[in-house]
Amino acid sequence: MKQILRWIILGGTLFFLAKALKDNWLEVTAIHIDSIGWAILAIATGITLLAHTWAGWIWTWVLQDLNQPVSTSQFIQVYLKTNIAKYLPGNVWHYYGRIVATKNANISSGAATLSVLLEPLLMVAAALIIIVLFGSQFTAANTTLVVKILQLLSLAVVLCAVHPLFLNPAIRFLYRLKAKKSANTTQPTVPFNIERYPLRPLLGELGFLGLRGAGFILTICALSSLDWSQIPLLLGAFSFAWLVGLVIPGAPGGLGVFEATAYELLQHHFPGALVFGAIALYRLISILAETIGAALAWFDERFAQS
Repeated sequence: MKQILRWIILGGTLFFLAKALKDNWLEVTAIHIDSIGWAILAIATGITLLAHTWAGWIWTWVLQDLNQPVSTSQFIQVYLKTNIAKYLPGNVWHYYGRIVATKNANISSGAATLSVLLEPLLMVAAALIIIVLFGSQFTAANTTLVVKILQLLSLAVVLCAVHPLFLNPAIRFLYRLKAKKSANTTQPTVPFNIERYPLRPLLGELGFLGLRGAGFILTICALSSLDWSQIPLLLGAFSFAWLVGLVIPGAPGGLGVFEATAYELLQHHFPGALVFGAIALYRLISILAETIGAALAWFDERFAQS
């Protein structure tokens, strides 16, 4: 059923994007990028690369909150090298690579697994915060109240889920379940506790979404001029589309789902050709930035070893 659902989602998003491209093909091909536009796209690529590097640094904060001593530079390298694996089928291989790397660094498997589970949860919370602040910019007036209530409820659930009051009992339950399955009664009941709310990583993820959103906004700026009043709309729409791409199964790296959602949200506020061209360019920028990040991390690791 999961495989069927993934193929249905992938097929639906590809059909939607193909129809959008067909409807806007002439306008898209007429878009011209001048030298200033190419410079802006280069800056957007650099900011997107900075965002992924920043996300790797936040991951080390999560591990430190789990009382795991880590080398910041080493684990940022791990993050950047594994990040490109999210485009592989299954959309879990980047998490698997990070768990393996942390276990090889003599970090407990429980802390390693929890760190890669907490990171996307904190990203979801950060995205919901931005959506709550700017979501009314792209929702219909007659649905704003209902949508706002759902957004606040979702945000409250996620924020409570990462609170030690709720998270520590879940950790204890899962650890006892694992110990029972392995028939090992000599292990301690509680492997570790989260001592404080992960506020610093949560604020860091807000910065991550802000940097990613800035890269997207700059991509649009490279194709057309923008007013300052349009930035909250773009940031809110980007955060919503990015969140949908993160949580919807069957879309490695949010591929297709992010683009379809962003197009649907922004086509009523900007020319359709501009929106389609911008989201296509931004996907290329994202992949390029992630590839550069993985390559730089690999070369830096080899240089340090030599």
